[in-house]
Amino acid sequence: MPTILGVRDSARERAIDKIARLARRPHDLVTFWQASTEVLAGSVGYYWTPCWYTLDPASLLITSHFHDGMPEFPAEWLANEYYADDVNKLVDVARSDTGICTLHEATGGDPSGSPRWQQNMTLGGDQELIARLRSRSGEVWGALGLYRQPGQPLFDDADKQFVLALAPHLAEGARRALLVGEATDPEGPDAPGLLILTERWEIESTTPGVERWLSALPDGDWGAGRLPAAVVSLAGRAMRTSENPSQPGEIAVSRVLSRGGTWVVLHGACLVSDGSRRVAIIVEPAHPARIYPLLMSAYGLTDRERDVTRLILQGSSTAQIAAELVVSAHTVQQHLKNIFEKTGVRSRRDLVAKVFFAHYEPRFRDNEHRTIDNKPLRGGPKSR
Repeated sequence: MPTILGVRDSARERAIDKIARLARRPHDLVTFWQASTEVLAGSVGYYWTPCWYTLDPASLLITSHFHDGMPEFPAEWLANEYYADDVNKLVDVARSDTGICTLHEATGGDPSGSPRWQQNMTLGGDQELIARLRSRSGEVWGALGLYRQPGQPLFDDADKQFVLALAPHLAEGARRALLVGEATDPEGPDAPGLLILTERWEIESTTPGVERWLSALPDGDWGAGRLPAAVVSLAGRAMRTSENPSQPGEIAVSRVLSRGGTWVVLHGACLVSDGSRRVAIIVEPAHPARIYPLLMSAYGLTDRERDVTRLILQGSSTAQIAAELVVSAHTVQQHLKNIFEKTGVRSRRDLVAKVFFAHYEPRFRDNEHRTIDNKPLRGGPKSR
């Protein structure tokens, strides 16, 4: 691995390597967060425990949290995140140029007027660092919060550089863990499937539903034990990544047209254990973001109104929406007027909060219960 943090920070480089390797394994999400926490503990100083979040890449709304020792996230903190005037909110950091910010930076060095700071202080945390977890492909899958007590050194540039180097691996790991969770505990007919192959291309294990996915791919014959060419090819690419230890987090991805005419996405990563190599292949439908059909069915939004709403949820301004959709600012405002009427709100903030508390907060709370019950966590909004 190239030197990222300087010679004196070789321990941090080893930590980055460890988390990159963790991200490749088929963990459930809580296991991945716990293992990553252990690595962070010896690499960057923080108070109590990291705060791990998953975000829906389509909306940047929170879908789960994991704070060891805090099984239930305070309701007033969620209200502050989506209703209050404050700084250092997850969506703001997720959309920022740098992808990382401290509360002291966001408040010009005096965080005492921030509701976030007041909440943190009730638990003994003075400083707050929020980092975006964005994959190499550009999708934001989560956020990381780190804290320090009063009187401790401020998070400095080296700390932030270290966390930013970790972020893509943490994002890949979160995405993979959510897929593994859905594959091992399917929630519906379109749930992903997980297939583990030995280095001799023998099937070691599968999750429910894999047979259906593989049967839908061209030139495969599950009954005869013949894997689709796309799976074998991806497995070979994944296996080769183990020969390059300088890129331990590399994950092979392939998009394949099924026999039925729909697109399927394959994710592959090599697993190395006790000298033997195996390949984990995850198969999932290449369906549009779950928030899209939800917005259309729940509120009767048109395709264009849905697109505007998605960008509003992500924190885009009128000018940014107009540029992305290639329309005038006046057209955006007219769409907003229609959206407000259909959803029964009067402002952008109310729109974001309504979508979150109607469709994401139920998922967020359900994931809290799933954590307690040792069940896989879910991503995306929850349909009612």
